[in-house]
Amino acid sequence: MDSAEYCAFTRYGLHRYNLSTSMARQRHNPAALDNPKISVVIPVYNEKSTIDEILRRVLDTEIRKEVIIVDDCSTDGTRQILENMAARQANGEATAPAQDGNDAIELRDLRFFFQTPNQGKGAALRRGFAQATGEIVLVQDADLEYDPRDYAVLLEPLIEGRADVVYGSRFLGGPQRVHYFWHYVANKLLTLLSDISTNLKLTDMETCYKVFRREVLKGIDIKSNRFGFEPEITAKIAKHRWRIYEVPISYAGRTYEEGKKITWKDGVQALWCIVRYKFGD
Repeated sequence: MDSAEYCAFTRYGLHRYNLSTSMARQRHNPAALDNPKISVVIPVYNEKSTIDEILRRVLDTEIRKEVIIVDDCSTDGTRQILENMAARQANGEATAPAQDGNDAIELRDLRFFFQTPNQGKGAALRRGFAQATGEIVLVQDADLEYDPRDYAVLLEPLIEGRADVVYGSRFLGGPQRVHYFWHYVANKLLTLLSDISTNLKLTDMETCYKVFRREVLKGIDIKSNRFGFEPEITAKIAKHRWRIYEVPISYAGRTYEEGKKITWKDGVQALWCIVRYKFGD
């Protein structure tokens, strides 16, 4: 190869290098979302001691949002707290005093819905999803086990256009309070059985933190009224072949004395739902 040919080869190589480098730096994704509105759906049942604080934490997140609160016929005073907030909002007030004595609750982004009679978490989520107007829908429990400061990592794959659904996993290395061993075993077993049924590779099917592009939920008819929602929604997402990501989250599990509600009966129901939604709708 003479010098002229070498120079031509070098120029061609540099052109290819510059082209590939330019392509590697390209950040626009046609499926990306530009400043989407997030619908945070919070099913609530008997969370009087935590409802004020979870609302403050959700409202503190720096996202464009609506917060859809569905009270599932609480009997411990939670419903009255939320009804008072809704009444103040209807009267044009900007804030409501907190029952826990801390900072007042800003009302601007809140939407309130009340179930009668008590129907279960799945039914409350079904109601909340039907009311959502955001491009992205995020499930948030009303206790303090799941931290809204994890929203950034949960939302990133969706906003960047890489995912249609994101699960926040308690078992991917995030900080967590040490919780019941047999709950851990049950979670891992149910996730394994769900993965076998759906051919997915999730580490935490039972997580609260599930985030969806709204069009994902439009094509799904949720039938479970209680905690069977988790395996049902997972099975139906898998059947539609949406792009699913998992990201690590923190977790501060409660004890039963602190208000934890899920029991072994819900585990049995989840097992039944895994089988049911494997073979039917």
